[in-house]
Amino acid sequence: MTEVSSLTGRLLVATPALSDPNFDRAVVLLLDHDEDGSLGVVLNRPTPVGVGDVLEPWAALAGEPGVVFQGGPVSLDSALGVAVVPGEAREHEGPSSAGESAGAGLLPSSAMGDPVGWRRVHGAIGLVDLEAPPELMARVLGSLRIFAGYSGWGPGQLEKELAEGAWYVVESEPGDVSSPDPARLWRAVLRRQRSELAMVATYPDDPSLN
Repeated sequence: MTEVSSLTGRLLVATPALSDPNFDRAVVLLLDHDEDGSLGVVLNRPTPVGVGDVLEPWAALAGEPGVVFQGGPVSLDSALGVAVVPGEAREHEGPSSAGESAGAGLLPSSAMGDPVGWRRVHGAIGLVDLEAPPELMARVLGSLRIFAGYSGWGPGQLEKELAEGAWYVVESEPGDVSSPDPARLWRAVLRRQRSELAMVATYPDDPSLN
């Protein structure tokens, strides 16, 4: 089997040629990618449903807009929490301080000092255990986004799509997770690239009108 170079933590940005309506102008954060397949969430698909309507305890920690995002077409009845924990909080929230919180024993503490209930994916970005008491993380989370469903690819499927030119692969930034203006995220991510990709940001929504 060909070894797969992990793209975990990077962004998949839909190219204008991608015809799947589920991913039109999508920006996908890859949460897992290896030879067994890939899993990610679409960062720029807000729904009308407020976080407080489905996960009220987490509503106060959710960034603006405080709605649930559609992470992809798979398992829309499931929820994923993705949050950014600033570096200073990760350094100071070690097992000893986390253990002082009520209920902290319900969750493992990271030997690296990561907050209880938060599992690092890449850099400052990680997955939140939505079964954990929100108060455990209230003072360390920089931002939180709740996703309904996710985007998934089987073994070799994403690699095939990449070879077909369906996606640009670029580095993520912590601010991408909690962008307050998700409708502009596709253009914003492309515009910051120091390559010809910056020009793609000017691609019209409807090429026939160009």
